[in-house]
Amino acid sequence: MKITATIIAFNEAENIRAACESVAWADEVVLVDSESTDATREIARECGARVLERPWPGFAAQKQFAAEAASHDWIFSLDADERVSDALRESILSLRNAREVELADGYRVARRSFYMGRWIRGGGWYPDHQLRLYRRARGRWEGAHVHESVRVQEGARVETLRGDLLHYSVRDATHHHRMIGERYAPLAARQMFEAGKRTSALRIAAAAPSAFLRSFILKGGFRDGLAGLAIARFAAHHSFLKHLLLWELQKKPSIVNRKS
Repeated sequence: MKITATIIAFNEAENIRAACESVAWADEVVLVDSESTDATREIARECGARVLERPWPGFAAQKQFAAEAASHDWIFSLDADERVSDALRESILSLRNAREVELADGYRVARRSFYMGRWIRGGGWYPDHQLRLYRRARGRWEGAHVHESVRVQEGARVETLRGDLLHYSVRDATHHHRMIGERYAPLAARQMFEAGKRTSALRIAAAAPSAFLRSFILKGGFRDGLAGLAIARFAAHHSFLKHLLLWELQKKPSIVNRKS
């Protein structure tokens, strides 16, 4: 069982060394860079990664390109802001001793996020299972704009590995707010619009309160104290903003028609 670890990146000079080092156990590391203007590519090469450069086509398309460029049939996909924990590394390496017939077609891992100085337990942020280790012939990346994931073929066997994938996605409150406003809410609204979903004034009004209650109460965000409160509050902001942006997308055709 030989594994290629794939990473996609854009201006990740601060993260890429630690990311590459956390998958140094892999038989190959492939980095696909989206025309970074910092030292991302140079640092990755220093770490022994094979670096490819490609204009940004979207998350799923870039990750699929990385998988297709790999030299080995087993793919482990890592984001630049993620790290493989010791326990997860040992779980993956233990598979190398298994017979081929004993191996599943894909393996999920639990992702644990570090936020406001602590590891988060609630709010829907943990265990946040992600399918990251898989046979290339049995799965591919899908997703229009956000929430890309590996979809395995019908009948494929998927199991869960012990150990966490460590996630360092949010630096501070300002970064969190900017991520929602500049990336996640606009992309989510676009994806909803293209899927034929529509919103209303009532749904816009209800989006934030329901998201807050779901995160803080139903999904146990209160267990994380102030960090859980912040996560729930940002979840509310994200839900409100994506519905508001979806409403704007709905109105654009009618505005054009009135002008004509």
